Amino acid sequence: MKMIDEKDKKILEMLLKDSRTPYSEMAKVLGISDTAVRKRIKNLENKGVIRGYTISVDPHFIGYKCVAIVGIDTESERFYKIAQKLREMDEVRCLDITSGESMIVAEIWAEDGESLAHILSEKIGKIEGVKRIKSSVVLQKLKG
Repeated sequence: MKMIDEKDKKILEMLLKDSRTPYSEMAKVLGISDTAVRKRIKNLENKGVIRGYTISVDPHFIGYKCVAIVGIDTESERFYKIAQKLREMDEVRCLDITSGESMIVAEIWAEDGESLAHILSEKIGKIEGVKRIKSSVVLQKLKG
């Protein structure tokens, strides 16, 4: 895997801070042309360094009053199949395979506590091979 140079790192830092930063502004900071910035960003996209562009939304404003971080442990032979099923669920907004206390960690958005309970027990809990589910409801998001 080829590493990226300092200019590419700076471009990524600027895009992470504000993905709508104009090429002209980045060019000024880097001391290069707008065209060079455009080519560098295209190259980062082609390499898979930039995987896409998105927005960050407060789930409460779109009807999700309950956000939970859920740890899921599985039978080892069904691990990847379960992860794929979770990945396909609309309620799962973020999904990570971890080396920590849980094998899989998911961020789940639900309309309310009752809806979350249904998702955990009737959807995730009924996936063959799920051994344990541990959930923590987010009280306040401070960053991210």
